[in-house]
Amino acid sequence: MRKLLIIVVAALLGAGFAQTIGLSVSTLNNPFFVQLRDGAQAAADELGLKLVVTDAQDSVSNQISNIEDLLQSGVNVLIINATDSDAVVPAVMEANSRNIPVIAVDRGINGGTVAYFIASDNVAGGGLAGQYLCDKLGGKGNVVELEGIPGTSAARERGQGFNDYLTNSCPGLTVAARQTANFNRAEGLTVMENILVAQPDIAAVFAHNDEMALGALQAIQASGRKILVVGFDATDDAVAAVQACTMAATVAQQPAMLGDEAVRAAKKIIDDGAPATTENIAVGLQLVTNAACN
Repeated sequence: MRKLLIIVVAALLGAGFAQTIGLSVSTLNNPFFVQLRDGAQAAADELGLKLVVTDAQDSVSNQISNIEDLLQSGVNVLIINATDSDAVVPAVMEANSRNIPVIAVDRGINGGTVAYFIASDNVAGGGLAGQYLCDKLGGKGNVVELEGIPGTSAARERGQGFNDYLTNSCPGLTVAARQTANFNRAEGLTVMENILVAQPDIAAVFAHNDEMALGALQAIQASGRKILVVGFDATDDAVAAVQACTMAATVAQQPAMLGDEAVRAAKKIIDDGAPATTENIAVGLQLVTNAACN
């Protein structure tokens, strides 16, 4: 199967395109990363670049294999949306040894040489969620934090921003339960069901992404309890839930713009070479709410 993938990728690279960008995505079973891929593809089409996308399906081993295949196939620049910011480092170092520039998108990489890191300010986004819940709850109450995949910079930074805000600006809000649901909607549902049984007094939930938030919302609705839910990413399903007043808010990233910026950075590397040190490109975010909701 792997040999077949290499042959297919090599065929794509040899289809008459002078420059090829490899994009290793953590998972395409998540609307956020589908939008990221689509933004990258639109930019590649505009700039006359060939984009080859692989899906790690949230598996570190899959991603390592995917990256190795892309490197063997001769991509000019490699864009990585890491499944794990530490575990992907050997693959980055392999790209470095082959003089193939690496761009990290949405999630940081904790080693090797990275030319660009393109992401939203996840710490600031976590702080926005904390501030919103503090205001809505009058500065006191018990909250649940649903964490993303351990080891990802997004999970670490969103949690940091949220908890720093509570510690420094809203000590009356207490994190009564904190558990990972791995950025997954089904796990968000199951984890929240268990928390609801164990915790009789919960005022709000902050989930590190919308998929977990929507899963938690499903569990809350089934329980009949009134609990504010705040997510992160502003996926279409989450924005629709905010508009319907079933979900309180979501921190809006712009995944398509993340993909767009990553490919434009790749083109800059192709034209001008990689920067001497890692350059950070921040993509803006904001809180999506619905003033019409009670």
